[in-house]
Amino acid sequence: MKKQPQPGAMVKNEKKTRLGDVFDLTIAALDEDGYGIGSSRETQVLVTGVLPGETVRVKVTFAGRREIFASTIKVLRHSPARLLTPPCANVTICNYSPLLIMKYPAQLDWKREMVENALRGYSALNGITPHPVIPSPRPLHYRNSARLIIAGKFSAPAIGIYCRDSDEVIDMGDCPLYHPLINRVIQAVKEGIKRGKVPVYSTRSGTGLLRYLVVRVAEAENRVMAVFITAQRSFNEIHHLGKFLQGTVPEVEVVVQNVNATPGKAIFGEKDHFVTKNRALHDTISDIRFGISPRSYFPENSGSMLAVYEKVREWAGLTGRETVIGLYCGNSGILFYLARWAKTVLGIEQGESSVTEAEKNIRMNGIRNCRFEAGEEAELLKELREEGVRPDLVAINMPRKGCEKEMLQQVVALAPTRIIHLSGSLQPLAHDLDILSTLGYHTLEVQPVDMFPQTSRVENVSLLVKT
Repeated sequence: MKKQPQPGAMVKNEKKTRLGDVFDLTIAALDEDGYGIGSSRETQVLVTGVLPGETVRVKVTFAGRREIFASTIKVLRHSPARLLTPPCANVTICNYSPLLIMKYPAQLDWKREMVENALRGYSALNGITPHPVIPSPRPLHYRNSARLIIAGKFSAPAIGIYCRDSDEVIDMGDCPLYHPLINRVIQAVKEGIKRGKVPVYSTRSGTGLLRYLVVRVAEAENRVMAVFITAQRSFNEIHHLGKFLQGTVPEVEVVVQNVNATPGKAIFGEKDHFVTKNRALHDTISDIRFGISPRSYFPENSGSMLAVYEKVREWAGLTGRETVIGLYCGNSGILFYLARWAKTVLGIEQGESSVTEAEKNIRMNGIRNCRFEAGEEAELLKELREEGVRPDLVAINMPRKGCEKEMLQQVVALAPTRIIHLSGSLQPLAHDLDILSTLGYHTLEVQPVDMFPQTSRVENVSLLVKT
């Protein structure tokens, strides 16, 4: 349950709030997306670039009946938690980093409070106090991948992300969240578009070529993959653009063209065309090696993901005799990490492509006690129970929307000694833990991990034991 903020300062003028209005406001709290919350004439106002306790002058960017959005013009009273010189000028309009104005220790405290508030919404979870948040090894430049929009004209291209609450694209300069190689690729691609006069796709007219740029960095080998998403197949332009990029940024090892002719904001189309001979990167977490293709999953913050792996291993309590089942496991580095301490490991994942990737990684790492099955989780769990499988541990890597109750019931029917639940979404996390409590599993520990510094997101590892 979201913490209910106290009302902020009320505006004296009783006229209806309109687009473009300017007034002063006291910020009571931040919501789960990092927006500051105040109140104007009994209407909630959501403000970018502010912190709790601050008084700010704001300008209305959207005026609805129940909610008003505003941008900050001036901070009149600063919070002690404010970073007076943030490392990016786009902080008030960028969706990526709403907490970039907040000192890092204060971010960790706020995220722990957000987790605690989510748990308080359910009576069965009221006695649970989350541990202090494990900080990221790198609060800045930790993101090893980026999905970016290409906009404008070839003479002046913009490569970036959408502004908050609009379709205007923020042109990325030197983003403090991205790995430095990503920032170098962005600048090189912009220069390559200008030199090659490569047409940029227009969402209004439906004409042009370049739509998106996806960049992935394998930090262990200091190598880069660049994926150009285009509206149609056009080998010549992308071939020359890729060659220019590799000449400018020699670390670029893989260049791909993906064709997506469909309208809307979906990034990838179905077909990949490789410009380079190499088709994949390789990266590591701990001593586990992963292949990275254009669409395969790999953690954006591998340093913090290692902290998750270690916490899962600690709470799993494996001795080499246990059976482990992993759900929604993707290509499942966590299961690879646990395999060395378990007797046998089974990963269950709906996506067949993820299972294919996982099987490749199994072979690459020489893991012999781990296998994967593709299919609907609840059905496969039911089959396992009928076959007499009794796991000691079930690890659930929760999907963003939360788990289906039927799936959780099938987990409980297997009667594992322990359940480890991983989630990056607070309300679905609390909802899942509450359901499991009614099914006989008590939440013993909750450990937040700062997987995404400068954002409002936090990963959580939870340990549940059978009561």
